[in-house]
Parts: sequence; structure tokens; C-alpha cells
Amino acid sequence: MVTVARIRLIVRRLPILVVAAVVLAVAGSSAFHSPAFAQEESHGWSLRDLLFPRRSERIEPPADIQQARPKPKKKPKPRPPAEPETPIVEKAPDARVVLVVGDFLAGGLAEGLDDAFADNPAVRIVSRSNGSSGFVRDDFYNWPVEIKSLIETEKPSVVVVMLGSNDRQQMRVGDVREQPRSENWTKEYERRTDALGKAIQDAKVPFLWVGMPAFRVAKMTSDMLAFNDIYHSAAQSHGGEFVDVWDGFVDENGAFVTSGPDINGQPVRLRSDDGINVTKAGKRKLAFYTEKPLAKILGLAAPGSVTTVSAPAGAPVEAPKPAAAPVVVDRTPPMLLSDPALDGGTELLGDAQPAKADPNLPGEKLTVEGKAPAASPGRADDFSWPPKTPTASSDTTTAISR
Repeated sequence: MVTVARIRLIVRRLPILVVAAVVLAVAGSSAFHSPAFAQEESHGWSLRDLLFPRRSERIEPPADIQQARPKPKKKPKPRPPAEPETPIVEKAPDARVVLVVGDFLAGGLAEGLDDAFADNPAVRIVSRSNGSSGFVRDDFYNWPVEIKSLIETEKPSVVVVMLGSNDRQQMRVGDVREQPRSENWTKEYERRTDALGKAIQDAKVPFLWVGMPAFRVAKMTSDMLAFNDIYHSAAQSHGGEFVDVWDGFVDENGAFVTSGPDINGQPVRLRSDDGINVTKAGKRKLAFYTEKPLAKILGLAAPGSVTTVSAPAGAPVEAPKPAAAPVVVDRTPPMLLSDPALDGGTELLGDAQPAKADPNLPGEKLTVEGKAPAASPGRADDFSWPPKTPTASSDTTTAISR
């Protein structure tokens, strides 16, 4: 219980408490404004040290406690789905060789064809591409000349050509350097492409000429369109087949695309960042366009068709069975409610003229000539005067008397 005497004692001591608080405040301010070296030499405690301890003086928890604290886990980055591995099938010794020649795009096409025919032991893809080659720099690599030795060495069943992406440069024609796609440049370029087609034709090997795709640079894309026309003409002139891959690497408006559908219709990246090279999916798509005509030349089943299983080696060959006689099925034809035969008429109205009736008949005279037949004597319609006497052959009415 607080008494009056205790209250008076507190009031008397209040000035002393106020003075002590002022002294502490002055000491603290002097500590804040003292030089830095004086604070470093002083090892005592001040009000600032109590309120704002230095970082080195803060008490840190033990290391084992710090390690026991749960650390925030970083979310792992999603990994792209792993592509299924293509089974490696050993090629047969007598496997048919597909020789792929051309520039760096031909090398990518060969990789795509290798994946396409990886499970077929009867087809072997051989790539003899030269990445920096073309028709313009024949001093670096002359394809019409080199193709002859390549065919003699590899003995291919089919040759696949994809060439031209490096040809947007000056060409030396005689002693003059002609600008790309000028008149003289184009004539010489057509001559060189024609020479390659003729060299393959002379070797009596069927060949496919794969066209160029679109590129990111618009000028390069327009040049590739002009080149494709030249390649198409050279292929057809020498018994080859031109394979157009343009639609696989453009959108619906015909513009270059970096990403697009793969061979399964799934959206993938088809081209690299430079807008020139093709990715693995793009290489497989190039091969997709070449697969069907290539299988046709090789006599293989078209992709997606049903293949027949051949008999094992050494099995007796059975004679072909005669074809079974066709089964005759007696079917009742369906009845049409609108069939004219149902109401007895099989001809349309007015199709045939009706047979003419005898004009001497009384009915015909009445309807056609308007002449009524002569009335029988004594009948109600007999208006002759004097009245005629009815004969025995006339119609009479016998009265019945009762």
C-alpha cells in the first residue's frame, strides 16, 4: 500500500534522477563526437556501445547451429525431354549405297538420312560433302569433275545432290569477275550446274537434286529461289528428280521461320541463331522430304506403308496358288418409292405419241368432229319429223303389265 510518506520521498528524489539522466546523455554525445583514434584506444563501454554494438562485437550463434538452419532450396531448371535413342543396326555387306554430295547443308541432309534409314540394314548413307564448296569457286572444288571419281569409288545406287548455299559471290568468267546473278554470271552458272547433271547421267546412276531452303536474310532468300529454278531445270534435263523442301522452312505467308513443326507435327527449332544452319530437327526434316522419292528409286516401301515379310533364306519356294473364283452374291436391289414402274408407267409423259384411234368410231366423231351419232327411232333424243317407226332391231322398252 502506497503511503503519503513514500510519495513525498519519491518527489524529493526526482531531481536527482533527472540530473543523472542528463549526465548520461552528455557522456554519450561526447562519445559520439570523440576522435576515432580515441575510441580505438578506449576499452571501456559507452552508451553507444550498449545501444549500437559493433559488428565484430555481436554474438553469432555457433557454427553447428548455423549449419542446422534450413537453407532455401533452389528450384531445379526443367530439362528438355531426352530424345529416344535410335537403335544402331549393322548394315549388310551388300547394302545399297546412297551417296550424298554438296556443301554444308548436304552434310546435314546426310545426317538426317542416316537417322531415317538407321534401322534398315539394306541401305547405307555415305556423305562426301564439302562444306565450303559450290559452283562458283570451281578452283577450290570442281564438282562436275570430282563427282566422276566419287561415283567410281563408292559405286552408289543413288546420288543425292544439295548444293548452292555458298554461291552468292562473284564468279570469274574468263578474265572478268561477274557480279552475282548478272546476265553473264547466270549463263555460266547454268552451264556448270548442267555439267554436274550430265556427269551423273553419264555414270548411269539415278539421282535426286534437293533444293535450297529459305534463309533469314531476305536477299539471300530471293537468290535461293532463283537458284532452285536452275537446279530444277538441270535435274529434269538429265533424268534426275528435283526435291522441293521450301515449304518445310517457311510459314503460311512464305516467310522464313526459325521454329516450326517437325516430321511429327510438333513445334521445334529448325534453324540456328544465324538463320543459315539447320538444327538436328531441321536435318531430319530435310531428310523427310527426300525419303519418299529415295525409297521409290531403291525399290523400298514408302514411309508409313505396310511392308511384306520375305521368306527366310533356304525355305522352299511354293508355286503360286490359282486365284479363287469370284463369289457371286445374289442381292435384291433396293426399291425406290419414286420408281415410275410402281404405278404401271415406265415412260415419261409426252415421251411417245399415243396410237391414233379409228376416226369412224362414234366416240371419235363426237369428240373430234362434234357429230353426234344418229338417234334410234322412238328414243328420247330422236327429233326427226315425222317420227320414225321403230323396227325390231331398234332398242325398245318393254312395259311390264301387272
